[in-house]
Amino acid sequence: MIKILTFGVYDYFHLGHLRLFKQCKKHADYLVVAVQNGEYVRKFKPDAKVLYTTEERVEMLEALRIVDEVIVYDIVCVEFLKNVDFDILALGEDHTAERFALVEDWCNKSGRTVVRLKRTPGIASSDIKSTLSSEC
Repeated sequence: MIKILTFGVYDYFHLGHLRLFKQCKKHADYLVVAVQNGEYVRKFKPDAKVLYTTEERVEMLEALRIVDEVIVYDIVCVEFLKNVDFDILALGEDHTAERFALVEDWCNKSGRTVVRLKRTPGIASSDIKSTLSSEC
């Protein structure tokens, strides 16, 4: 069985997230979705508006047939990845910061594959949050 790992906050779950999961399943049989801990988000992005608790986001994702396993993380880094059973790491085209280069390098040295997946054009959580904020 080939396992793929993807990650995100998934607070405003939307079509772009579902399409990401579908892309992941084209590369593997088993999808592990890592959900960022809400406390970590609030600690490092104090202005972030997180609608659902970590536990609620986990519950929503676990209810999806396409998702095989849900785990919680603080930050995607080598130490986190060392504790996860996966064969392929799915990075988004926007994951270009230095820490993602370090993660990709570790994956390559550790026999894991890295795939770069495309975002769904015109759909972003930040846009949804802005639209909802301006309508209220």
